[in-house]
Amino acid sequence: MSAEAQPTAQPADQSPDKSPDKSPDKSRIPEFYKLSVSERVRLMRERGWVSEADYQQMISGDHTLSLHRADKMIENVVGVMGLPVGLGLNFLINGRDYVIPLVVEEPSIVAALSSAAKIVRGPDGSGGFTAEMDESMLIGQIQVVDIPNVPRAQSALLKRKAELLNLANSLHPQMVARGGGARDVEIHLHPRPDGRGDMMIVHLVVDTCDAMGANLVNTMCEGLASLVESITGGKVFLRILSNLTDRALVRAKCVIPVARLAGKGFSGEEVRDGIVLATDFASVDPYRAATHNKGVMNGVDAVALATGNDWRAIEAGAHAYAARSGRYTSLTRWYKGDDGALVGEIEIPMKVGTVGGPLQSNPTVALNHRLLGATSARELAMVMGTVGLAQNFSALRALTTEGIQQGHMTLHARSVALAAGASPEIFETVVERLIEGGDIKIWKAQEIVVQVKKALRQGDSAEEPTSNAPRAQGHGKIILLGEHAVVYGSHAIAAPVPLAIEASVQDGDSGSLNPGVDLIIPRWGVESRLHKDPAHRDSFQRSLGIVFDKLGLTERSLRIEVFPNVPRGMGLGGSAAMAVAVIRALDQHFKLGHTDDEINALAFECEKVAHGTPSGIDNTVATFGKPLLYRRAHDGRSLLMKPLALAKPIPLVVGISGKESLTAKTVGGVRAAWQKNPELYESIFRQIDALTLQGVDAVQNYQLERLGDLMNVCHGLLNALRVSSWEIEEMVQICREQGALGAKLTGGGCGGSIIALAPEHPEKVIAALRDAGYSGLEVRIG
Repeated sequence: MSAEAQPTAQPADQSPDKSPDKSPDKSRIPEFYKLSVSERVRLMRERGWVSEADYQQMISGDHTLSLHRADKMIENVVGVMGLPVGLGLNFLINGRDYVIPLVVEEPSIVAALSSAAKIVRGPDGSGGFTAEMDESMLIGQIQVVDIPNVPRAQSALLKRKAELLNLANSLHPQMVARGGGARDVEIHLHPRPDGRGDMMIVHLVVDTCDAMGANLVNTMCEGLASLVESITGGKVFLRILSNLTDRALVRAKCVIPVARLAGKGFSGEEVRDGIVLATDFASVDPYRAATHNKGVMNGVDAVALATGNDWRAIEAGAHAYAARSGRYTSLTRWYKGDDGALVGEIEIPMKVGTVGGPLQSNPTVALNHRLLGATSARELAMVMGTVGLAQNFSALRALTTEGIQQGHMTLHARSVALAAGASPEIFETVVERLIEGGDIKIWKAQEIVVQVKKALRQGDSAEEPTSNAPRAQGHGKIILLGEHAVVYGSHAIAAPVPLAIEASVQDGDSGSLNPGVDLIIPRWGVESRLHKDPAHRDSFQRSLGIVFDKLGLTERSLRIEVFPNVPRGMGLGGSAAMAVAVIRALDQHFKLGHTDDEINALAFECEKVAHGTPSGIDNTVATFGKPLLYRRAHDGRSLLMKPLALAKPIPLVVGISGKESLTAKTVGGVRAAWQKNPELYESIFRQIDALTLQGVDAVQNYQLERLGDLMNVCHGLLNALRVSSWEIEEMVQICREQGALGAKLTGGGCGGSIIALAPEHPEKVIAALRDAGYSGLEVRIG
């Protein structure tokens, strides 16, 4: 940008003598994404972000770059390429609200930045970012070679520094009049690689005010070349600005209490520690740092493009600064503060401008400056550095949570589908489409409900199956009372939940030279060929592989598709439900005629591979799909399986932590403790058994207060077995505070899920769980 450009752009709807609008929450616009483009633009005018004239331009599209204007900007123009202009919302920087124009083609960046800014500012606006910038200087470099006497030349240049600065400033008197101009001259010496002495690099440090100043500094360096040659006796070669603008450093910071970090099944502490660990990785590994810093620049570049700044120069400076120690490293730092909060900091060179050519030649750039309302280049630089920090936070938070989120996405989708009013006949279809779309929101579910109902009225199928093969099912489960003790011969009460795993079987290519069983789980991204040699199977294949081995199907060419609606590792019987679904699908496909008892027995063999010493309760509920009283005899073979007839369905809330629970590990831990102190642990098992037998009467006669008391006491005993976790305890406490009669862990523990008896206001319990970052689903058993 040239120094002779127009004055600094003023904030929208403000004359130069007005201060920026600092009304609270001005950048907070809930559900902005749901509005049409014209509604968004109208809201921008109503909020005072754009003037009436700008509003008319935006509505009409007159602000976009025309072919005629483009032809004056660069050579050989043949067209104009458009990019979307989006708004980053929720930003609170140094106590001031901003909406930030972003030019970017990647859809996740705008949403991610707005979400990050919302988290940082806090629900009451008490947070936000702070940013500072000490100075904003640009360095020009003059390369001098073939100097007869380098020390004498260096001394002479420094003695005549004032003369050099005066000459430089005479070349741009308007910049001096605006308070800028050349400020200092520095000398740097570097040995020449060819061994022909030292080369001298003269640094001209220039304050370019609100201009980026590239042309200005280049002109100054050109103008000093002759004088530098005469003083040094050497020859000037290159004279050009440097894009390593380490005299224009922006520092931005945010402090995020852990309570704001919780979500997607993760506690705030887990998210904080994950972000810190990811940053530690980037700080020591240049391969990771490159991707880490690319995330920073995703945000910075989008603002640079929107405001007409040279994003290539900014990129070059940022990456050079990241390697200033001789090893490329992270531009940001995230760490745990003294009070446990997550603290984020960025230090990044940011030489930008708010005046110059692009503002005059590209009307969209000028409009974006008015929309942003930055009154100086320094303020714009601080905004851009802050955006880089926010985008980095958003990327790291996603990396540390989305893997876990996948585990309970189905449960959340089912809860959302219920809230959207999906009727039983379309419920599963709505859930599937929510998960496939990835936008699991009530408004999206309501859209899908309307679409599916319309398709049904028109006679179309509401389903979108990947194949025509029929699906078989295995039920998920909860244990109402008795987990862990059931492994040692005690009773347990279990029931199916409206979460199932489905499977279908298709014949493969019969003429294949290499027939085999292909296991496909589209939702989990699993697509593998079952190894015929059990020794080469992974844990997933070892469990299901028993089925194909025992049924003699390993050599057949088959395609097994699994549709999991039970999240993995959450204590809801997912592995058993999958085994039953696959066995039933094979039984239907090949017309094997297995009884439920035979399916159950085969599924139990899979469970032994998956969990070591299972009780058999998961596969039994997965197979029979009924509430039952269950007991495994000490010989490990015979058992009691008594269906329970309930007077009325029992209302429960299933809460899911998002932290995977490995049943084999928790069962093994209890066994190790039992072996060390059998008398103590068997006494706990007997107490759990007694509670469970009392629970039979309470369940069958709908004695909810009594059942709640039994659940609470049972949870205390399970805690004594050391199978709880702080996530479980927090969820249990939340449910009780919201009026649940009883709450306890269910399944293996140490993560996973809980159940709460909430007959009065299950929606309040679910909402409280969600507010704390967990998921909840209302179920009725019986």
